[in-house]
Amino acid sequence: MRGYRFRCIGCGREYPGSSRLYTCPSCGDLLDVVYELGDEVSEIPWLKDYDLRPLGVWRYRELLPVEDYGEIVSMDEGGTRLLRCRNLERELEVGEIYVKCEGDNPTGSFKDRGMTVGVTKAVEVGAKTTVCASTGNTSSSLAAYSARAGLECVVLVPAGKIALGKLSQAMAHGARVLAVRGGFDDCLRIVKALSRDERFYLLNSINPFRLEGQKTAAYEIYEQLSGAIPDRLIIPVGNAGNIVAYWKGFRDLRNLGLIDDLPRFVGVQAEGAAPIYKAFIEGADEFEPIRDVETAATAIRIGNPVNWKRALRAVRETGGLMAAVSDEEILRAQRILASREGIFTEPAGAAPIAFLIKAAEEGLIARDERVVCVATGHGLKDPDIIIKTSEKPVEVGADLNQVLRSLSSRRKPFKALGAYL
Repeated sequence: MRGYRFRCIGCGREYPGSSRLYTCPSCGDLLDVVYELGDEVSEIPWLKDYDLRPLGVWRYRELLPVEDYGEIVSMDEGGTRLLRCRNLERELEVGEIYVKCEGDNPTGSFKDRGMTVGVTKAVEVGAKTTVCASTGNTSSSLAAYSARAGLECVVLVPAGKIALGKLSQAMAHGARVLAVRGGFDDCLRIVKALSRDERFYLLNSINPFRLEGQKTAAYEIYEQLSGAIPDRLIIPVGNAGNIVAYWKGFRDLRNLGLIDDLPRFVGVQAEGAAPIYKAFIEGADEFEPIRDVETAATAIRIGNPVNWKRALRAVRETGGLMAAVSDEEILRAQRILASREGIFTEPAGAAPIAFLIKAAEEGLIARDERVVCVATGHGLKDPDIIIKTSEKPVEVGADLNQVLRSLSSRRKPFKALGAYL
């Protein structure tokens, strides 16, 4: 395997890649994985040889920090669909709109990309128990991959603030789930303290190996667009690890000479949990955490995101921006995407569509742009909100005429997208 080391994103100090570190021992900031790439990178079958090495996280193993490829913990994650949305293109008058469907991953969210690498590293260092704080998707993913690796798993979730679909996954996979009377940030504070004990291996996005797996989605988009990149990448932001991972992935492509420029990054937060957006619009280099966060998009209900610093760098360095959308806009976009394009995503995954609709209406998206929106998780992760806000099924007798009468009486004109705006 090619060599790698850790580099602090704050003070710049470097540490051996073999060190069991989550943050910089000197200043406490986050760590980045830096590679010493050699000729082996040329072995990656960019845009070819899919039969030899199919699209997925481990297609790019030369760009991942794993010692023994034969010992990876995997469930064939990655290789998710990039669907072109021609109905939305026509309605919004935007050149090309694509959705990266990360709900295709084994446990239904993008978290699996990071967990295949993170849990593999946990096994590599001899850990026995994995631990994380979660608003949902992280817990279900870590529980599944830990089960596959034969490791115990402990997850801390904010009591009453996690979608039941996600909680049920973590429980089904055998994790010990503790519901903390507090928010996500309280959970993260506790698991960070737990991880000082080497019996516990921390796998929140503070762990630098998590983002290494997640960056492979950027490589896939490049390949799925036949060697092109989007003009604009729109992505939900909670703890902000995923936007940083995509930023790193596209920078890798540029450093390898495969592309000349980067997409403009748009990070989208929910208005009830938008500390990075606030720092962005104020032009600040610091941000103020939000203690009391509330949004229907539970996956991004985070008031003190650990990756805020790099998220701001990603949008600023690419000429992008941070945005905020309301819960009403998110839930409306979720329905539009499902009813117009057949893509059912969790509320957080609909945040990019909510921004896109609003931006297109306001003329902020050029008509010739190629836009990729990241749908982070499947809609079945969080079905409660849809059930609560949808029209209830009409009960009829087991009779053809009753069915026909009901259909005739309830016939409605086709609703154009403009009615949602």
